[in-house]
Amino acid sequence: MKKLFSILLLLVMSASSVLAETVMFNTKTGKIHKLTCPSAKSCTVNCIKIDKKEAKARGGVPCKKCGG
Repeated sequence: MKKLFSILLLLVMSASSVLAETVMFNTKTGKIHKLTCPSAKSCTVNCIKIDKKEAKARGGVPCKKCGG
């Protein structure tokens, strides 16, 4: 039973990390961009790659072009 529980726990943990979405977050403007967004690709200053949940926690808002 312990082995089954351990396997299930690993599966849940794996699934949660797969569901995490990496985005480009502009720390100056607070905009969240999908990595494929032209604005994200051209951003070379003040932009960092972080998890979308973290970007929202920092007060980020979605880009109007890509819906980041």
